[in-house]
Amino acid sequence: MMSSNVLDHIGNTPLIKLKYPSEITGCEIYGKAEFMNPGGSIKDRTALGIVLDAEEKGLLETNGQIIESSFGNTAIGLALVANAKGYKLKIVMPNITVPSKRDIIRNMGAELLLVDAKPYSDPGNYQRVAERLAKEENEKGNKVFWASQFENLANYKFHEKTTAKEIFDQTEGQVDGFTCAIGTGGTLTGVSNGLKNLNRNIKIACSDSQGSSMYNYFTKGTPEKKGNESITEGIGQARICNNLKYCNVDMSYYVDDKECMEILYKLIKNEGLFLGLSSGVNVMGAIKMAKEMGTGKKIVTILCDDANKYYDKMFNKKFLQSKNLPIPNWL
Repeated sequence: MMSSNVLDHIGNTPLIKLKYPSEITGCEIYGKAEFMNPGGSIKDRTALGIVLDAEEKGLLETNGQIIESSFGNTAIGLALVANAKGYKLKIVMPNITVPSKRDIIRNMGAELLLVDAKPYSDPGNYQRVAERLAKEENEKGNKVFWASQFENLANYKFHEKTTAKEIFDQTEGQVDGFTCAIGTGGTLTGVSNGLKNLNRNIKIACSDSQGSSMYNYFTKGTPEKKGNESITEGIGQARICNNLKYCNVDMSYYVDDKECMEILYKLIKNEGLFLGLSSGVNVMGAIKMAKEMGTGKKIVTILCDDANKYYDKMFNKKFLQSKNLPIPNWL
């Protein structure tokens, strides 16, 4: 296959049948291999969708600058898209993210500003800082584009247009259920709306990591945290951002870090799938969804990225012991 641009290879990722999850549930559970995007994660789609929308609306000038807040994967996706299109990029990131993500962003030539991890209510929160920096630059007459992945509806609409349609076509319209975790809400909202538009009987579930508020939001109507803070990154919401307002969810499942790590290590050792932390939450959510829906169903989830960015957590014996988490027998 030949192409003129790396951006042509974002999306159209394969579905991989997950052997162990399928066997224990009596269902067919598939993972959409988003780690095969050129930037290594599903956030390549988010980045491309947001930039294409900004260009269409005239919000990005030639050789202009993008400012965004990110835990890592959206920043990497934006660096890829910005470099391919000739834009400058500045990323605001909490200083608790794994060092490998910071290194990738810097090595791709983006400017990186690290800030203390603070709640959204605090003006020092990384999302609030990015918004403020963009506003200040625009007030100076320097036209910059704030990508605003949490609030920008181009995020979910691109998933509705691409990810949902791909899942439906790849399963020949026979998908019974879809689930994934919430970061910005773009993937779950976009896929939920896209699949429901194609077949309103398809069930949609939120798989929520510990320490997040989405499980209680979808089951009780109140965004209250459940469990202690998770070791996962980039997922777990405490507020209803703009993308989430349009989400179409039928059920929700709570996944703790122990369950997440156990399934990740099984997938590595038994299926050769070297997946990142959020994928563990997604696959466990798919297992729980399959068990509730009953045998014979076809369930799809998202394999967000691979494990290469998470060595300091996933394969750090001391860290895992400190969190009382499972340790793979090969460490």
